[in-house]
Amino acid sequence: MRKITLFSTTLLLAILFAACDKKQTVQNEVLAVPECTTPESKLPIAFVNLDTILSNYTVAKEANEQLIKKQEEVRLNINEKAQKWQAEVAEFNRKLENNAFLSRERAEQEAQRLQKKESDLQALEQKLTQELMDETQKINAQLREDINNAIRTFNSDGRYHLILTTSAMQENVLFSVDGYDISNSILELLNNKEK
Repeated sequence: MRKITLFSTTLLLAILFAACDKKQTVQNEVLAVPECTTPESKLPIAFVNLDTILSNYTVAKEANEQLIKKQEEVRLNINEKAQKWQAEVAEFNRKLENNAFLSRERAEQEAQRLQKKESDLQALEQKLTQELMDETQKINAQLREDINNAIRTFNSDGRYHLILTTSAMQENVLFSVDGYDISNSILELLNNKEK
């Protein structure tokens, strides 16, 4: 009886090991990623990395440089005006401490003038900031249109049924085998269009 139990146990273990080994083989086959060596083996899907496009597209680089230059000019302009205003406020406070104003009304008039100048400066800063934001949105819309047109031209033969986008800010594509990233092709098309 003991031999039969030992034999049964051994047989049962052998069957279990064989089943586990077969299951592992099936799992490995399911997890295996097919190589996309031929166009026929690729899915009709691609993606474009916007960071690659925007950092290498000549028009985007020039637009970015113009925006940075304009931001610097706006900040310089605002800072100069703010420094002048601060100097006037300091002078007002010095005169106030030394009773240099001829009358209380004159001191109040000067305080009101400085308050208006401060609110005008804040309004100017908001206006210039809004103009920069509007210009940035306009440039982004134009770049988006350029990229979309280049993608339409590139895919005019209909070889891709789905083209995704990815960037450092928004990772839509977590993994891809070689051959699905068409960023360089789109970039080449965009830069050649500008020549």
